[in-house]
Amino acid sequence: MSIKTSANGIIDAIGGPENIRSLTHCATRLRFELNDSSAVNADELEKIPEVLGVMPQSGDRYQVIVGGAVESMYSAINSLPAMASRTNAKSDDDVKAAARAKTRGKSAWLDTFFEYLSDSFRPILGVLLGASLIIAFAAVLDALHVVDFRAADKAPGWVFVDAMWHSVFYFLPIMVAFNAAKKLKIDPWLGATIMAAFLTPDFLKLSNPDAFSALQCVENEAIKQTTCSIDVFGLPLTLPDYSGNVFVPLMMIPVLALIYHNLKKIIPSNVQMVFVPFISMLVVIPLTAFLIGPLGIWIGNGLGFGLAWMNSAAPFVFAIAIPLIYPFLVPLGLHWPLNAMMLVNIQTLGYDFIQGPMGAWNFACFGTTAGVLFLSIRDKDTAMRQTASGALAAGLFGGISEPSLYGIHLRFKMIYSRLLAGCLAGGVTIAILSLPYGGVKTDAFVFTSRLTISVFDPAWVYLIAIAVAFVTSMLAVIFLDYRPREDRPSTKQTLVVDLPENAVGVPIEGKVISLDETGDKVFASRALGEGFGVIPDIEAIGETAVVAPITGTVSSVAKSGHAFGIKSDDGTEVLVHVGVDTVNMKGDGFSVKVSKGEHISAGMPLVTVDFKKVIAAGYATTVIVTVTNTRAFAAVTPQLADHATVLTPGVTTER
Repeated sequence: MSIKTSANGIIDAIGGPENIRSLTHCATRLRFELNDSSAVNADELEKIPEVLGVMPQSGDRYQVIVGGAVESMYSAINSLPAMASRTNAKSDDDVKAAARAKTRGKSAWLDTFFEYLSDSFRPILGVLLGASLIIAFAAVLDALHVVDFRAADKAPGWVFVDAMWHSVFYFLPIMVAFNAAKKLKIDPWLGATIMAAFLTPDFLKLSNPDAFSALQCVENEAIKQTTCSIDVFGLPLTLPDYSGNVFVPLMMIPVLALIYHNLKKIIPSNVQMVFVPFISMLVVIPLTAFLIGPLGIWIGNGLGFGLAWMNSAAPFVFAIAIPLIYPFLVPLGLHWPLNAMMLVNIQTLGYDFIQGPMGAWNFACFGTTAGVLFLSIRDKDTAMRQTASGALAAGLFGGISEPSLYGIHLRFKMIYSRLLAGCLAGGVTIAILSLPYGGVKTDAFVFTSRLTISVFDPAWVYLIAIAVAFVTSMLAVIFLDYRPREDRPSTKQTLVVDLPENAVGVPIEGKVISLDETGDKVFASRALGEGFGVIPDIEAIGETAVVAPITGTVSSVAKSGHAFGIKSDDGTEVLVHVGVDTVNMKGDGFSVKVSKGEHISAGMPLVTVDFKKVIAAGYATTVIVTVTNTRAFAAVTPQLADHATVLTPGVTTER
């Protein structure tokens, strides 16, 4: 299936272009704001190969988990002609502003703050990941003594390799300024330009004592850095190293936004293109140089030293607390401040001490996914196997946890206890083993994957800790499962009956009737194939199982639990429909026992139904079974009976 076809499928299943108010994306998810979330066909969405899972949210918000291909899918969707013709679309900022207005006085300011942080970093995740893998490659060569990357006299080729990753972190303030400006509806190139002023050779020349004898420098023993200052127009200008700093652009851009938007109000529109950027640069560059920049450096250093003090004063608690809080921060997007602190630590201290303990959480996350993958293979659950294998690959090789979180963990509440067990085990391990070393440290910002293990010091402590976290969570899932007890295959008793290969069995005990007698015109027309209906016995009315009439793979499960599609290994396609018009019950009285993609045997319960509720709601209890690909057979013959036991042949087929 092409990405264009999948994009069309997603839009159709989401309710069509007219149902979409806004569409954005993050690292792994398409984020929809819908006019009516009840119009979404989740079953159809999950049939699309690129879709790893779906996640309904409050307020008509809907997330579709796509994984690493999310940007390509986002572009493919927006390039569809139907999307271009939308007339009711609102921008993402308009939607979010409306949502914040509804919660004004509660925590709107906090939501806005974290959205600002998140959207300032999220678009550059790809280049950060790419740089982290280059760092990991260099670290492996360094560990094998192929080349000393810390040496000042490296060969030109290895200096060039340094430039490949160092560019991302050196110019990180410009990238953050660009994204933050875009978030606050400023010309993003203006925000990037202002931040770039402090990374130019001209600004850096001010710190050169050979060029300016009036330069005054002070050695800071705590952070092993020298900070210089010089008089500019009679004012003292501090000259810190802005490369890699993220706090300064995050503080500068809101100030720029205030000035920029007010200038747009007072300057005539025909000259705004010239004078708004001109005045903004003229005001904000000096303001950042003399006030915002030094203040941002001071705040960043202060927070870094505060965490460093906690790490040194209570390293045991720190090493355990970090992996235990991350599972709750990441789904809410509240982990970005800690990520920013990692960058500040590297810039000020020369190393970071947060990423080591954080690795325990990441690998506990991947361990639970590995456990789910093991169970899906054992249980022949094709859909979950595909989701888990993709999520595990993204985690182990990319250090990305979102496919696991949104594709699996947040869908099954029980999995979090297994995840936290791994986080705790990994945190305790890293706390105990790293005590003599003052914690696990790294001098690079990386995504904690199996490819970046070598950048941590001591690497052996980190390796043991993440292995403990991974194995603990994986075994917890394997032995305790992640599904409610009633949904586990071991509790799904299969009725053993010698059903002929060319037969489709009766799924519930009762009277077998022709489709003409079911009272449903669609089925009676044979539009869905030849088949039969079963009127359950009076004794069966109540909480009763409707079983699979053939052995095969579950191809569809209605959200309301009233209909199932099954395809046998030899190509027979069967529809099991419980009751007439019971879709209107919206799942009340129906307890589904199988999932789409699961391979099941004839006689395994598909759903348990409270037929008393069906009767009370005024609907017929007839269970209808049809061979939907009837045309593929020479004959499909119903086997009518006044009374048939479960898995008695209901139809026989001839090829």
